[in-house]
Amino acid sequence: MSVINTLGRRKTSVARVYLSEGSGKITVNKKDLNVYFKTPMLLEKVNQPFNITDNVGKYDVTVNVDGGGTNGQAEAIRLGISKALVEIDAEYKPALKAEGLMTRDPRMVERKKPGQKKARKKFQFSKR
Repeated sequence: MSVINTLGRRKTSVARVYLSEGSGKITVNKKDLNVYFKTPMLLEKVNQPFNITDNVGKYDVTVNVDGGGTNGQAEAIRLGISKALVEIDAEYKPALKAEGLMTRDPRMVERKKPGQKKARKKFQFSKR
C-alpha cells in the first residue's frame, strides 16, 4: 500500500491527510498529535474513525492543516481520515456513515451585511 492522500474540510479549516501503513503515529503540522491538540475531546474526535473501524495503531497519519480554530481543524482531520479509510476498504463506509463521519458539514459563518453591526444584529435604533 502506498500513501493515500485525501482532503477534509470544516468551516474555514482545510486538512490534507496522508495515510500509510505503520504503527499508529499521527503527526499534525510536524508536531505530535498530543502536542498539537491538548484537550481529550479533540484527541477523541481525531481518533474516532480508527475506533469505529477497529484500526487503532495500524496506520501512520501525516496531516497539514490550516485555517479556522482547533475544533474545526480536528473535525476536518476526522473527515480526511474517514475518506482515506474508505479508500483503503469500502467495507468501512456504512459504519462511518452511520456515525456521520462521511459528510462534510456545510455550515459556514454568515457574512456581515453593510449597515449592520454583525450578520444579523442591527445598530441600536433611536426614535428621537
